[in-house]
Amino acid sequence: MKHITDLPETIPIFPLPGALLLPRARLPLHIFEPRYLQMVEDCMKTPERLIGMIQPREVPASHASATPKLHSIGCAGRLTGFSETEDGRYMLTLSGVSRFRLRSEVAGFAPYRRARVDWHGFDRDQGGTEHDNSFDRAGFLDLLQRFFASLDLSTDWDSLSGADEELLINSLSMLCPFSPEDKQALLEAPTLITRRETMVTLIEFALRGGSSEETIQ
Repeated sequence: MKHITDLPETIPIFPLPGALLLPRARLPLHIFEPRYLQMVEDCMKTPERLIGMIQPREVPASHASATPKLHSIGCAGRLTGFSETEDGRYMLTLSGVSRFRLRSEVAGFAPYRRARVDWHGFDRDQGGTEHDNSFDRAGFLDLLQRFFASLDLSTDWDSLSGADEELLINSLSMLCPFSPEDKQALLEAPTLITRRETMVTLIEFALRGGSSEETIQ
């Protein structure tokens, strides 16, 4: 695993609303826009093969044509899976390496956005698996079942019951239908424990405020 000092100062960035990548997690992507096809081809020519996933900030309707500003924190993933469809689209897998802080965007001739980034402050991301020693799995899964029922969603509960806490919490953070701003809050959570606490708060809020008949009062 690369040390933080070995990571590049400039990386391509992919502003995709609602797409969350976390360290040691995997994100599948379907690439079809020409500028991002070029980004992938350029990425594969670099030794690190990193792409920075970052959330664009919400743009008012009156400024819809403007280039969206970006949140200050994103997460870089290493391109670890690649296939091409017959019609020229790319199917990728990014494996989360580390979060980063956006310093500035880099002007140039590339059709996609590039940025100078700072990796400091995220040393935990490149360490070993995080643990949540206060994790109440039974209570968490009960809350999650009610949340999924309120949205008419299904999942493999046996797999969730057996997953280690980091894989479980990070995978659900990425997959659950939270808003882009809520996913940004999950990304910025400094530890696995605070990410789990943030997710529980978001789920409880959704259950209290939703209009579903199964909402918990």
